[in-house]
Amino acid sequence: MRIDRTHKSWLIGSLIILGVATAIYIPYARNSTSGPKGGSAIGLAFGIVGSAFMVFAGLLAARKKVEVWRLGRAQSWMRGHLWLGLLSLPLIFFHGGFRFGGPLTTALMVLVILVVASGLFGAALQHYLPKVMTSEVPFETIFEQIDHVRAQLLAEADELMARASAPLKLVAAAPSGDLAATADSVLAADETIAPLRNFYAREMRPFLEDPHERNQTLADAERARGIFGGLRSLLPAEAQETTKNLEEICAEERQLRQQVRLHHWLHGWLMLHIPLSFALLLLGCVHAVMALRY
Repeated sequence: MRIDRTHKSWLIGSLIILGVATAIYIPYARNSTSGPKGGSAIGLAFGIVGSAFMVFAGLLAARKKVEVWRLGRAQSWMRGHLWLGLLSLPLIFFHGGFRFGGPLTTALMVLVILVVASGLFGAALQHYLPKVMTSEVPFETIFEQIDHVRAQLLAEADELMARASAPLKLVAAAPSGDLAATADSVLAADETIAPLRNFYAREMRPFLEDPHERNQTLADAERARGIFGGLRSLLPAEAQETTKNLEEICAEERQLRQQVRLHHWLHGWLMLHIPLSFALLLLGCVHAVMALRY
């Protein structure tokens, strides 16, 4: 895997900081008669540095919201957010001597673990899902345009079926003398495409109309291929092209559904990560005030 220069710099810097912190903590923990404590000079230093790293990681959200704070490259901020946020976990453990302590510090430690874990999960998703989207959704659509594209697909499918049923309109337009013959030919033509019209009304149009309905046969690519294969064996030659076009529309709808699912995974983890991060920063401030006061 190729690592960009910015990522490599943050990685090396974080490993150096972790190495120095570990080299300080081990003799400190061994030489402390009553064990390492958060209130000692070294314990406080670990707590201050770890908290500073968490605050820096939290500033990423502020940088996105406030124009005047947009200093430096976005990529550098993202790498710093990831590596310093991850590095804050061992530093906070060093601060507390790997003990959770009372209710407040226990809540803080649990929050730190959850925030770091959710951040790592999100980083893994952001690395993996774009590759999945490229392979599974070759015709990716701008997310905000998906509803519009779906409306176009439904309109296109309706138009295809209208064209396939066009012979029915000949009865009204036929001369009175030829009405009986025209009606017979239309009824015969209508009978041949009846399977397609029934399938469209019962299966395909509901599939295109309601993208949130999961229990639909056409949502499965293999089952959809089998259905359309069976349809083609029942339909005349002149309906084959229409059937092929309808099958392609179904395939495109499946791609849109897959893109929506991947998009929700790609961004949904933030619904957990961001509130936990704010709770951690707030509770950290309470912990700092109480530690200084008492």
